[in-house]
Amino acid sequence: MEGGVLVLIRFAEFYRGRGLCIERGEAQYVWDCSGRRYLDLHTGFGAAFLGHRNPYVVAELERQLERIMVVHTVFDTPARRHMLEELDGLLPDGLTRIFLLNSGAEAVELALKVAVAATGRGKLVALSRAFHGRTLGALSLTWGPKYRKGLEHILYPRVERLRPEDVSAVDKVIDEETAAVFVEPVIGEGGVIPLSNEFLRSLWSRCREVGALLVVDEIQSGFGRTGVLWAHSRAGVRPDILVAGKAIGGGFPVSLVAFTEEVHGRLWEGLHGSTYGGNPLACSAVAGAARAVKEDDVVEKAARMGRVFLELLADLLDGYRVVRDIRGVGLMIGVELRKPPGRVIKCMQERGVLALKAGATVVRLLPPYLVTEEDAEEAVKVMKECIGSLQ
Repeated sequence: MEGGVLVLIRFAEFYRGRGLCIERGEAQYVWDCSGRRYLDLHTGFGAAFLGHRNPYVVAELERQLERIMVVHTVFDTPARRHMLEELDGLLPDGLTRIFLLNSGAEAVELALKVAVAATGRGKLVALSRAFHGRTLGALSLTWGPKYRKGLEHILYPRVERLRPEDVSAVDKVIDEETAAVFVEPVIGEGGVIPLSNEFLRSLWSRCREVGALLVVDEIQSGFGRTGVLWAHSRAGVRPDILVAGKAIGGGFPVSLVAFTEEVHGRLWEGLHGSTYGGNPLACSAVAGAARAVKEDDVVEKAARMGRVFLELLADLLDGYRVVRDIRGVGLMIGVELRKPPGRVIKCMQERGVLALKAGATVVRLLPPYLVTEEDAEEAVKVMKECIGSLQ
């Protein structure tokens, strides 16, 4: 019953719910349907890195809503031109062509298609523990039987795996038949694992040797979350294709694929399209997010608060045998336990802090850049109490 009315339609649930009704959000906080406030370190799997209802994003969306919502990309719009102007200087060097889509998985699908089309090759390389999405092409790159169960027979067959940090296998796995190597600079869903500069450089170097494309998936790590604008930049590598999402729209559903002029020159009319991709609202959200990054010291704040979180975690969780590792970069943080993290995540929620799982045993924290030192202290205190209950 809903307000005294019998409602027959139900939402399909592929995951068990958290037992929490969230009604509104502002900055780093959300409120449940009874008015209780929570510190949000879940942020919709990182999508709200710029905070809930970021004022730069909201202002751009409100302005565009007064004009027009739906325009296909065959037509030019002031919203698109404005977005391109705001993005200027924020994308990695050399990536001067972009296309917008609606989700991270859609962006990975386009990157996969572009890589195969531009090289004429059919083999792809992805990492063990990688997560690139759940649509069939993206799922072919995603590692882990729980995501692929029952679907293996229809996935893309020519995907080979590299173990993270296995530099010795790079030359063997990446060869002249390889169209592209897909890599997350910080593996997210697979356990919050920052990849070393050496490993990323070895991938880039080998791709250049054999003519394969390097596709960097920064859907979760990009746009400032790790304390630099793009996580791969620490290694000094230059991808041929960048995939971004989540933070680039400030929580609005939009993703971006950026590639070089050379790659773009090998593509053809009709290769791809999208009904909603690049619509004026999406362009406005990206423009607002870009302004926030440039005008509100987002990258610097994420770097500083990331250090605060990691120092607090190292200090307060020291000596807890159930804690196997504490790792992360910027505001992409994982606390690996020796047990499944479900009880800790549930306990934290009951105490007013929302977190999420990564891999099999990691409590993942994806705070907005707006978190304060007081927020960090409270979150780590709550985590310590909840982890203590496992001892």
